[in-house]
Amino acid sequence: MRISAASDASLIDAIAGADVARFLADWRAVAGQTPGAEAPVGVAVSGGTDSLALLLLARAAFPGAVVAATVDHGLRAESADEAAFVGTLCARIGVPHAILPPRPEMLAGGNLQDRARAMRYRCLADWAVAADAPWVAAAHQQDDLAETFLLRARRGAGLGGLAAMLPCRPLRPGAPTLLVRPLLGWSRAELAARVQAAGIEPVEDPSNRHPRFDRSRVRRLLAETPELPPARLALAASNLRDAEAVLDWVAAREWAPRAQVEDRKVTLDLADLPRELRRRLVARALKTVVDAPPPRGSGLDRLIAAVDAGGVATLAGVVVRPGPRWQFAPAPPHRSP
Repeated sequence: MRISAASDASLIDAIAGADVARFLADWRAVAGQTPGAEAPVGVAVSGGTDSLALLLLARAAFPGAVVAATVDHGLRAESADEAAFVGTLCARIGVPHAILPPRPEMLAGGNLQDRARAMRYRCLADWAVAADAPWVAAAHQQDDLAETFLLRARRGAGLGGLAAMLPCRPLRPGAPTLLVRPLLGWSRAELAARVQAAGIEPVEDPSNRHPRFDRSRVRRLLAETPELPPARLALAASNLRDAEAVLDWVAAREWAPRAQVEDRKVTLDLADLPRELRRRLVARALKTVVDAPPPRGSGLDRLIAAVDAGGVATLAGVVVRPGPRWQFAPAPPHRSP
């Protein structure tokens, strides 16, 4: 990782006008408003190719309205130097930069990469609030969409799992900051070309190529298989995102006349509905009772099958009883022996 001996002005001017116009159009399509000095965009920068390209594009598109942060997970010996490298680049292009230190309590339990991702978003959310940044931009791009699509298809995911990641969503529930992904239409190769043109050698995380990680293996498969073009897989995922939005809209419309909610209890009429709409309404009923993200996949399917068969079933702290209108209520607490 290094920065060329080019002048600071050359780094700032490395992004062509056509790229700025394209990025601006992509930003406005997903975020609506344009950042300004009083409402800056926070850019998450790891030092890898994609995030460096995002930093350069945002700096060119929104001069004086960009702040950046690097989350130092502390999981590799090189991470401190990599964060410092990003700080040096930001100083040269006039972007305030913060290094967010590791928070070990956030790394307890579960898959390591999933834990690190969750910690990263929590740190960024706290930082964005302190920086008065309405948005945090992440550098997910077209190849990421393709990789995620294949990973989830291999696991038998349904429509929601196969749909492309949302281009804009709350960074965390209840927080005012939005997570924005303006590069979903850009390929990894396009972004790498912009970083190379600026004379920057990016950070290379060895885990991105390690075969023990599922995503690394899928990335290699895509690189070696011309019959799986990432752009077309990303398009399929985007089309499924549109279909997911339609089904969410239909489910919300069906909920109003079919559900009755009173004191954390729900009665629900599921008659004459297609299977997928029944699943969505049942998931919404579960969430309404316990105010938590509902389980999906096989657990939800088993619950529906059990109640369809006339049984009483419990899932995620909710007991469900059959009848002309299914009844959802908090499950009674377990009694200690």
